[in-house]
Amino acid sequence: MEEVGFLVIGGGIAGLSAAVRLAAVDTVLVVTKEELAESNTAYAQGGIAVAMGGGGDVAEHLEDTVNAGDGLVNREAAAVLVEQGPRRVEELLAWGTEFDRASAAEGGGLLRTREGAHSRSRILHANGDATGREIAVSLLRHARETKGITLMEFTTTVDLITEVIDGVKTVVGAVLLDREGKLHNVYARAVLIASGGAGQVYSDTTNPAVATGDGIAMAYRAGAALSDMEFYQFHPTAFAKEGAPRFLLSEALRGEGAWLRNTKGDCFMHKYHEMLELAPRDVVARAITREALDGPVYLDMRHIKRDMKARFPGISKFLEGYGLELAKDLIPVRPAAHYLMGGIKTDVDGRTSLPGLFAAGEAACTGVHGANRLASNSLLEGLVFGALAAEAMMQEEGIRDQGEVALAEPLVELDTAKVEAWISDVRKIMWEDAGLLREAEGLKRAETRLDALVRGIPRGYSRRAVEARSLFTVAFVIVASALGREESRGAHYRNDFPQRDAVGLHSVMEKGKLSFVA
Repeated sequence: MEEVGFLVIGGGIAGLSAAVRLAAVDTVLVVTKEELAESNTAYAQGGIAVAMGGGGDVAEHLEDTVNAGDGLVNREAAAVLVEQGPRRVEELLAWGTEFDRASAAEGGGLLRTREGAHSRSRILHANGDATGREIAVSLLRHARETKGITLMEFTTTVDLITEVIDGVKTVVGAVLLDREGKLHNVYARAVLIASGGAGQVYSDTTNPAVATGDGIAMAYRAGAALSDMEFYQFHPTAFAKEGAPRFLLSEALRGEGAWLRNTKGDCFMHKYHEMLELAPRDVVARAITREALDGPVYLDMRHIKRDMKARFPGISKFLEGYGLELAKDLIPVRPAAHYLMGGIKTDVDGRTSLPGLFAAGEAACTGVHGANRLASNSLLEGLVFGALAAEAMMQEEGIRDQGEVALAEPLVELDTAKVEAWISDVRKIMWEDAGLLREAEGLKRAETRLDALVRGIPRGYSRRAVEARSLFTVAFVIVASALGREESRGAHYRNDFPQRDAVGLHSVMEKGKLSFVA
């Protein structure tokens, strides 16, 4: 048995933002499945949305967030996000984060760009298209310099440890699987799940391999409520060349003026939204999907005279590997799973339905994104709500020395090929039957296909077996929630229910029961 002050699961922007604050009052253990630099944070290209332009900018940022969320945004959470954002970004600057700036001759001010559904340019970026990487590096550097933080890499969190205290089930720690394959029971005053999203539940995704929804799944197994899991945002423009990875082609490309063209060479966004290529992501993604029924869809920047290699060095380098250039070629694109608006249900301070358990970042659902996340709000979300969760966690009581470890699976030798095949089946089912365009027939088929896989769920405690169980849990909840929401709203589109309900309700899944609440 091991004891720490606080346990943080995940080393992205939300986890590290919390850890550096928690270390001021007690010891902190931060665990990640891979090296700390490998997280969804590090893969964020476009930038971080923040209203640095004063009160008017803050007010507009709030309205842009609410409007993009299609009637389901928790306005209180959104107000906290946009109001506290500037202060948190100033902290990042103080910790050494270097956002792109104008030249000294032009005053050296922070450069800002515009992305979909924003009313003005407020997106800060770093190294052109490597904003997440720059933030991750600076936060990690600051965490390493902060006394009291222990960083544990290549460690898989298997499950939460719970204890009944005064008649209430309470989270008191977690079971960890280290890189040598040894299990550890770690107890803490409070546990923060900041493990990111679950894009790997779909066969086509922009997410890194680590994004398997582990934190969300273990919280659900422990009894925590999940919310809005049907709202999965599909990024409109992932690279679509046969045999190539679904590399993200940032929305900032369209912010800089890129057009979308169909297989006939025609621009088409005027048929779908007045904001054209800068319409909300769900609108653009569905438009591309519909246009692609007749052939490939392309991103076109050939008319833009600025230096695209300097502005988007990472994207340009990737495309060069396929013989393409932003300034000279049409770039084939199609939507891919990108961001989960739902997650572990929390309040604005990160509290979940289980005492002792907190969540922040993409793994959490405060309702700040509603049914459709506003572009580049995700990094800001992790930064702001990670800090708020830390402040709330500091109020938790001392360490408990025993708890219920619900590990029913035996330690067994696993057939790696079979595990990978099983995971591939789950991802294929989700892409085919619970993807961007949904209907009852497909969702029910997904339920049946998932049920057929239950007996084959990988057993044991390898990292991949844990990830397989996580993906299955996430898939099950997404499908059930999508089937229950008989309307189209934001990222959730039902061909059989194309209209939006008059009143927006949030889905809540808890202990296998689905409900809808205001």
